[in-house]
Amino acid sequence: MASVSHYCLLVLVFLDSHAAQPSCLPGCTCSEDSFGRALQCMSTSLGMIPRKLPEELKRLRIENSPLFELPQGSFINMSTLEYLWLNFNNITVIHLGALEHLSELKELRLEGNKLRSVPWTAFQATPLLRVLDLKHNRIDVLPELALQFLVNLTYLDLSSNRLTVVSKGVFSNWLAYQKPHQPGCGARIHSGLVLALHDNPWLCDCRLRGLVQFVKSNSIPVILVNSYLVCQHPLSKAGQLFHETELSVCMKPQISTSNASVTIQMGQNVTLRCLAQASPSPTIVWTYPLSMWREFDVLTSSTAEDTALSELVIPAAHLVDRGNYTCVASNSIGRSTLVISLQVQPAQTLSVPHSAFFPSDGNAYVDLRVVKQTVHGILLEWFAVADTPEEKWFTLYIASDETLKKEVVHIGPGINTYAVDDLLPSTKYEACLSLGGQPPRRGRCVVFVTGRDHGELEGRERLLHITVVLCAVLLAVPVGAYVWAAQAPCSCREWGLHCCPHRRKAPRCPRAVPQHRDCSYREHIAVCEDRLGHRDDEGDEEKDEEEDRG
Repeated sequence: MASVSHYCLLVLVFLDSHAAQPSCLPGCTCSEDSFGRALQCMSTSLGMIPRKLPEELKRLRIENSPLFELPQGSFINMSTLEYLWLNFNNITVIHLGALEHLSELKELRLEGNKLRSVPWTAFQATPLLRVLDLKHNRIDVLPELALQFLVNLTYLDLSSNRLTVVSKGVFSNWLAYQKPHQPGCGARIHSGLVLALHDNPWLCDCRLRGLVQFVKSNSIPVILVNSYLVCQHPLSKAGQLFHETELSVCMKPQISTSNASVTIQMGQNVTLRCLAQASPSPTIVWTYPLSMWREFDVLTSSTAEDTALSELVIPAAHLVDRGNYTCVASNSIGRSTLVISLQVQPAQTLSVPHSAFFPSDGNAYVDLRVVKQTVHGILLEWFAVADTPEEKWFTLYIASDETLKKEVVHIGPGINTYAVDDLLPSTKYEACLSLGGQPPRRGRCVVFVTGRDHGELEGRERLLHITVVLCAVLLAVPVGAYVWAAQAPCSCREWGLHCCPHRRKAPRCPRAVPQHRDCSYREHIAVCEDRLGHRDDEGDEEKDEEEDRG
């Protein structure tokens, strides 16, 4: 009888102990061995770390799941966890407090996720961590003090990420690296520190010099998984091994020029040059007073390693171009500037080429532009400079296809904008500006064509988009207006075929301005508008419809 009672008691204890344990998660496997309890979830639909897990869990493995973040407090009630494997998930973000309560964690593996950065201060909560595997992620930055809390780390894998530049201080300031150099600590180091940095797109310039020297050193207590680290950029060093490359010391740009004071006559071409030596390679920009109105070509080339030549090209210089031009070179270390003075003398007997921006005679400079669309029209803006010291009055001439009458507007000094309202649809307009009451001159005009009145803003936007894409010569101005500054006469068909070579038919043109209006208008050719302008006659329209149907 006693033996029966003892047997029943054992059965009750067994059942009670199993009833106290929660059941395993669906799709997961629970196990227990000499290393402790383990939970393994492979290819499940887990989108977050489960809350109800077996007590005293030692190992947790979740792989190939849609897990995309580790929020704060993800591992509450898991203080006994020692091994955490979260490989091949979609983890993109690890929040700052995600590793709280993992004071016993020894191994963390996050291979094959989508991490761009890691909250390195979060490892303050894992002082016993020895293995950190971050390979095959998208990490592109390693801060100077990234490893400061990983004092017991023996294995760090950062291979197959997007690291380009890493400071030597990242590893030289690492306490695990400093331990062997401290008195009395050598006996406690049982093995080297294993580090994996291969298969990253290394940028081998001066910023990587410290790391290259670190890798070349023979006395470091670090074992590289792959010591053949390869440069990927710049092109001059692509494919070179760290052991083969020599990198210069970083320095801020040093700028020089062959001529800091340039004097030319009006109408001449001039090129301003500045040479910058820097490591890493510098970025060069030019600044000058009229940069908003006068845009010049800048040519930058590399003459040698860490040396760049920048050339500012000014065609047919005008008096308005005189002044100081500043060359600014900068890199990650600092910036330097150099000022070049340009003097433009008035033309005496020198012939000035005709162009759309410079008048054929006189030293006055006028630049007229359409800057935006208003409610019922457009807004004109101009910049003008004259040699005369007196205040400048302007005369604005506006004409269109539909009316033979030319509108004349007199504008006082100090004003540089004028709104043109009540524009007609599908009409070519021409606006010219002159100083005082002088007649308009070639090169001081702007031609624009209004779009069709579709009655809907969407249609007008679509109309503008098609024209700008097909004909890059047309400037992108606000909805419904098209602007083109004519420089040289040519036929509409020739111009259309040149700017739209892939179109089946040549673009059409609005009617040309009648020749008897004003001789100053004869130099401007018609503005090309792809199937949006006036039709020559009804027959052409019917012919186009037949071609479209065909």
